[in-house]
Amino acid sequence: MLVSGKVVLVTGASRGIGAACADAFHRRGALLSLTARTDFDFPEGLKTLGDITRPETRASVVQRTLDRYGRIDILINNAGAGLYHPASLASEAATRALFELNFFAPLALAQLAIPHMRAQKSGTIVNVASIAGKVTLPWMTLYSASKFALISLTDGLRMELREEGIHAMTVCPGYVRTEFHSHALGEPPPKIVDFLKRAITPEQCAEAIVRGVEREARTVVTPWWGWALIALERILPSVVDSRLSRVRL
Repeated sequence: MLVSGKVVLVTGASRGIGAACADAFHRRGALLSLTARTDFDFPEGLKTLGDITRPETRASVVQRTLDRYGRIDILINNAGAGLYHPASLASEAATRALFELNFFAPLALAQLAIPHMRAQKSGTIVNVASIAGKVTLPWMTLYSASKFALISLTDGLRMELREEGIHAMTVCPGYVRTEFHSHALGEPPPKIVDFLKRAITPEQCAEAIVRGVEREARTVVTPWWGWALIALERILPSVVDSRLSRVRL
């Protein structure tokens, strides 16, 4: 796919991966519609502020994009949050809030965009999940569960919509150098997070996302060594369980 001239709707665009995606697509000539909960500054494109867990915000974002550009070619469901807390002790309110943002909001936005993609017989839905959605991290089990659900949703959408010219792609980043950890719900992250030396930058993640869209990838894992962890969990699950279970909050 050639990105130039495509209308790209990005959620969570005020910082981190979302802001880097806006920049990466903009440099390739895309037309941008950006939304975030907090105010932000970006030189080009349509900007909308609001909480995407609210139906009226989602409807407004999609409608304003259509009013401005007449179409939505690429939806980047990037907005999300973490939760560092044992699943056995997490409150129902925190769990529901996490799934509202990490799963139900992307699903609802996709459902709003898909009829327009059907009408134009083309479109790409990009759901930013996590390597934690492939390999459960016991210090953030509920976050992993929300991303597992998002990955399964993406796979299902890709199969459902294939014959209609609509593609769905999963993105599974490892640790990215953003403010994710400081904004996560629950307890402080375990010390192991502080010593992760192979975290990538938001810009590196965004470049991987754009390249994935261009080549119509099914799944983008970044950095590359994430595939090794995923493969190890599939081949030697008991070993991975044993090692990860030693990490405590």
